[in-house]
Amino acid sequence: MGGRDSPEPDGADPLTGAAPVSDLELDATERLIDSWLEAAAGSKEAIAAVERGPEGARRWYVRVTGDEKEVWTIWFTLGQRTLHYETYLVPAPEENHAQFYEHLLRRNRRLTGLKLEIGPEDAVFLSGSMPVMQVTPGALDGILGSMYAATELIFRPAMRIGYASKFRG
Repeated sequence: MGGRDSPEPDGADPLTGAAPVSDLELDATERLIDSWLEAAAGSKEAIAAVERGPEGARRWYVRVTGDEKEVWTIWFTLGQRTLHYETYLVPAPEENHAQFYEHLLRRNRRLTGLKLEIGPEDAVFLSGSMPVMQVTPGALDGILGSMYAATELIFRPAMRIGYASKFRG
């Protein structure tokens, strides 16, 4: 096997091990996600709205309501190898930088199937991915539940640390 940037002989992604799927498999997975989201939007009170990305894109925007963070969005993006999911969690801290990032690193260690990462403008995102062939309604339920639980657990303490002089509550 080659290095990190070398293609695998079977076309599998060198980082995830996920093999590319056919257009038919992608179409079937897209329909599965559409169907799951339609059912979930009608049965899960945390889902406030579901929208699709631009025509031809395999992307969904799921608006979620919570207690600690009132409204937030999960972006699902279906690629040839993986389903990627992410949400904007908190902006970059204005104060207590070391304590803020220590808090996030400690929380990150306990996450399963998710990771905290720094994104554009140093904002903190919660994200994950899974091979397309592992996408099932149960897996999607797990993603939604895990992202909900992590957001509820991490958001308010992170805001209290990073915006201590402004954040009340």
